[in-house]
Amino acid sequence: MARLTWESVLAWRMRRQHLAERASTRRALAVVSDVCGLHAQVTSSAELTLWARVHGLKRGWMEDQLWKRRRLVKTWAMRGTLHLLRADELALYTGALARLRPRYEVPAWQRNFGVTHAQAEAMLAALAEELSGPPRTRAELAAGAALRAGNPALEAKLARGFGELLKPAAFTGDLCFAPPDGQRVRFTRPARWLDGFAHPGPDEASAHEVVRRYLRAYGPAPREQFQRWFGMTSPAEAGRWLQALADEVEEVDVEGSRGWMLAVDVAEAGAAEPAGVVRLLPAFDHHVVAAPRAAEAVLPAGRRAEVYRPQGWLSPVILADGRMIGTWEHAVERGATRVTLHPFGRFAAGQRAGAEAEAERLAAFLGAPLSLSAR
Repeated sequence: MARLTWESVLAWRMRRQHLAERASTRRALAVVSDVCGLHAQVTSSAELTLWARVHGLKRGWMEDQLWKRRRLVKTWAMRGTLHLLRADELALYTGALARLRPRYEVPAWQRNFGVTHAQAEAMLAALAEELSGPPRTRAELAAGAALRAGNPALEAKLARGFGELLKPAAFTGDLCFAPPDGQRVRFTRPARWLDGFAHPGPDEASAHEVVRRYLRAYGPAPREQFQRWFGMTSPAEAGRWLQALADEVEEVDVEGSRGWMLAVDVAEAGAAEPAGVVRLLPAFDHHVVAAPRAAEAVLPAGRRAEVYRPQGWLSPVILADGRMIGTWEHAVERGATRVTLHPFGRFAAGQRAGAEAEAERLAAFLGAPLSLSAR
C-alpha cells in the first residue's frame, strides 16, 4: 500500500481542482466538468466557485451559458442538491443517479410526504407529461401534475418545500430548470430544452465514470466520503461502487487515514509539493464539500463547527495549500466590496498578503472598490 503525506495530497488536490493555477476563460466549461459540476444552492456562490478557478471570468458568463447558450443546465443532482452541470454531461449524471434506490421506495420518505409508492409513480409520470409542453412555473406544474395523476392533494405537496417531490424526476432525467419568469422559477424536460439529450436509465458505465471523475478531483477518499458526496444511503453501497473499478483504483494510506484513488494518480499525488497558494473560496465550494473534513491537517477539529454549520450550511473559507486556515465574508455595500477575514490564528508568512490579493481580485470581479478588514 502506497503511503502519502497530507502535504503532497493537498497540493495535488489543489492542482486537480484548478486552485493551484487558474484556468483560462476559454476552459471554463472544462473546469465545470473537472469539479463535477457547480453546487448551486446559492447562485452567487456557484459563480464564485468558478471565479476562484478561472482567470478573467466575467460576471454574467454563467447565466449566459445557462439560459442563452444552454451549455450548462440547472438541476437537482448529487446529494439531492442543486447543481449546474455541463449540458452534454447531464445524461452521465442522471444515468449514475438512476442506479440509486429511488427515494419514493423508502417507507420513511412515503410517510414523511404522505405519498404511497403507487402514487409516487403516478406523480412522476404526470410530471413528465406536464413538462412535455412549454416551461411550467412551480404552481402551474403542481396543479397540472395533480390533475393528470388524479390526485388533488398532490398539488399542495408539489408546491411546498425545497422540491423534495420534484427531485426524483430530476434524477430520472425528466425535469430540469428553465429560464425564470421574473422571480418565478420554471421547469421543463431536458429532452425539450437540450439538443440531443437522452436519459440512459440506470447505467453502470455512467456510475463508473462518475466515480473516476470524483477520484480525479477529490481522491484519495474512503467510502464514507464518497457516500456523503454522492448522496448514498450506506457506506457499503459506496464501497461497491469504488471497488467496481477493480484495478483502476488503489487504496492508499495518508498519515494513517486510508482512502481510494485512481491508480494512475498515486505517483503524481505522492510527488506533489505545495506552491504557497492562498485562495478565498465561497460558501458551498466544492473543495469544502468534498474535503476530508475529519483530518486535522485539513481543518483543526476545534474549528470544524465554524465551517460545517447547522442545516448543511458551508462557510466561505480561506484556503492555504489545501488547508482551511480561516473563514471570510463579503458584501457589496455603499459602492464598496466589503471583505472581512476571520483567520483561525495568526497568518503565516505570505498568507495575509495572499488573502488580500484575493480580496482585491474579488472586488475587481464585483466592480466595486475594496474595503478590507480582519478580525
